[in-house]
Amino acid sequence: MKRIRTTARILAAIVATTAVHWALRAQTEEKIETADHAPLYVYTINSGVMGKPMGTAESYDEVMAAETLQGLINRDSPVLYVISTANPRTRYWLDLLRRDGRWLEAREIREVKDLDALAALAGPRLRGAVIWDPAVPATVNVATTIAGVCDGVVLSPELADRFVKRWNLSVIRDLRGMFTGAETGSAKNDAYRWAIREYLQRGLCSSRMICLFQDSWNSRAAGDTTYVIPRDWAVKRRAFVFDLSPWDDEKPMDDPAQKLGTDLETYKAILAETFVQSAGKHLTEMAGFFHFEKYSKTREHESSHGDIATEFRTQKIISPYNVYQNTLAAGCYNQSLHSQAPWQPHKQPRPEKKPALENKTYICIFMGDYDSVLPIYEFLPKFWDNPGRGKLPLTWGVNPNLIETYPDLLAYFFGTASAADTFASDAGAAGYIHPSRIQKQYLPLFVEHNRHFFQQTDMTIAPMVIDVEQPSEDVKNAYLQFAPDGFGTDVQPADYAPYVADGFPASQWHVWKGMPVTQLTPGQDANVMAGALEKDGGRLPAFHLFRIVWESPDYAMQTVAALRHKCPAANVEAVDPYTFFTLFKQWKTANAGQPGK
Repeated sequence: MKRIRTTARILAAIVATTAVHWALRAQTEEKIETADHAPLYVYTINSGVMGKPMGTAESYDEVMAAETLQGLINRDSPVLYVISTANPRTRYWLDLLRRDGRWLEAREIREVKDLDALAALAGPRLRGAVIWDPAVPATVNVATTIAGVCDGVVLSPELADRFVKRWNLSVIRDLRGMFTGAETGSAKNDAYRWAIREYLQRGLCSSRMICLFQDSWNSRAAGDTTYVIPRDWAVKRRAFVFDLSPWDDEKPMDDPAQKLGTDLETYKAILAETFVQSAGKHLTEMAGFFHFEKYSKTREHESSHGDIATEFRTQKIISPYNVYQNTLAAGCYNQSLHSQAPWQPHKQPRPEKKPALENKTYICIFMGDYDSVLPIYEFLPKFWDNPGRGKLPLTWGVNPNLIETYPDLLAYFFGTASAADTFASDAGAAGYIHPSRIQKQYLPLFVEHNRHFFQQTDMTIAPMVIDVEQPSEDVKNAYLQFAPDGFGTDVQPADYAPYVADGFPASQWHVWKGMPVTQLTPGQDANVMAGALEKDGGRLPAFHLFRIVWESPDYAMQTVAALRHKCPAANVEAVDPYTFFTLFKQWKTANAGQPGK
């Protein structure tokens, strides 16, 4: 990267004196422009601020400080990009977005070498420090909430000792010793309930986003920064950040002394207060996922609840509050910067000719699950670059609401799609939610939310509507307004068990007011697909919407080839989703008396 001489002199002089340090802050502030040709500052996470390697408490603390500073620096314009030597995707995306006319191409790179320089770059955006209490891991989340609301940097006690005076900062809040369990019997819950009263109830936090981010319970000692990385986005959005269990029938692993159900009571209090702030105006995104080890069955935790059960329990709780989930949000860098990339509504191609129905088994391959930021950021590039892409019609399950977070990434995928690639929504629609749990009076709001994102990405099909019951008339009427070309149900057992003996509960394939309604079924390998085809009993035409999760186009081609070999009489043809749903609708309309598919 090109180093600018003036920047080098600035960085060399930063630590000289407090007075010089703040003078340089003002100079840096003057240099930050909003034009497309403004410098792009790059900070590299390489080792702990104390000179320790990654994977230590010290490196955890450094990344926490850096990411919360990034959220402030990028609040109003895309100024700072963070690179990690441990994650090559950070370099991959920067290099890609700086070529072929993409939005970062004209930006001159200026390196920022340490936390001192980051604080200088923040300038007057940085109004103070929030010190969290390692004795109460939840306070790292409370501190992140406060940092977003009050424009602060989150510091551990060790970093506070090192930097508060050096950066001439006031202390916004020192959370050490504040929470003992005196209110609820749980210091963890005391911290969150205090934050609800002080920040959420006062309308100081965003009503559009809350963050379910793992606290420091077992991550700081291990130097695990996966849920530290996205805190730039939480700070930029002024989101309320928490980490609680959705279960009230067993105690969480991190807080076994709490009264049974305390975590869930606090969880619902957060949802309820956010609902008060947002109801009738917009839906709310919950970024993040539950902590597997704390709240579901693992080798370390003898919980009675599996991971899928806990996922579904979460949806049961959040959906009535108009909250949808962006599940896998850990380890995703630079959301505060990427989110500010320009976005132009995308137009997807459609089949030029009306297909003719033949005696075939029509299959549509749904490539999931890209309903959250992590698979978009980390997994999809590898599969997208696969040489087999473009040789088989594939439907990529990408939730369109992700244009709020990574518009430049989605623009890249959409702009480089082949004629065989189609994009349709993944879990839920524009965000993972159980539609059966949405209160009826808020279904018009749900429609408005989804219609906006579907129009921006030219989607008219929702192939993966996860729920615990068959879609009601109200739910189908809602989807009809933004996904009229196809609706694929993924109905899971009501008791949240991951599977039943014969797969998922069968959905009734039908046409609802012109909208084809089918079932999305697992199709991870040819044996699973062949088992589904056997149930057709040799009837043709037949239709199957198969889901393959996080695999390559080559893998999909090999699977379809193996299926044809196993089931030669089925006369298998893989088609795009528009053709698939059109042919099914044509057949079903002509054979209204047929009970199945």
